[in-house]
Amino acid sequence: MILDQLSASAHYESLHPLFPKAFAYLRSFDVKTADGRYELQGRDLVAIVQRYQTAPSVDKLWEAHQVYGDIQVVHQGLELCGHADQKTLVVTKPYIAEKDVEKYAAPSGPFALLTLGRGNFAIFHPQDGHQPGVQVDTPAEILKVVIKFRLKA
Repeated sequence: MILDQLSASAHYESLHPLFPKAFAYLRSFDVKTADGRYELQGRDLVAIVQRYQTAPSVDKLWEAHQVYGDIQVVHQGLELCGHADQKTLVVTKPYIAEKDVEKYAAPSGPFALLTLGRGNFAIFHPQDGHQPGVQVDTPAEILKVVIKFRLKA
């Protein structure tokens, strides 16, 4: 897992061949963009624009992926995102290949809570169980872009 400021994203572009295009999109993102899926480079690099309301941690499942990694950027609002080693999580919904997601209950071991707000990004790989969309104090409206990058591009 990587957590940093979008303004520092150029430091990470060499980590994956799709990152330069992904971060260019995120840095130039227009908040008026409609919710939906946008192919940036076929199915290898997809942007998912979503607006939603955060919720209490007990209402949010944890997740991890196998084929794609995530770059998550909150453009409006503030949310918490749990992070734990995927191996410490208990499966509640088995892996669904079509959605590239497996869902989990809260970890029984240590985990971290990341605060994601305007200008932050987090990168999650398959070993990174994460719990997005958790409210800070009270529910908040969020505008988030999740970049799905194929791990083996």
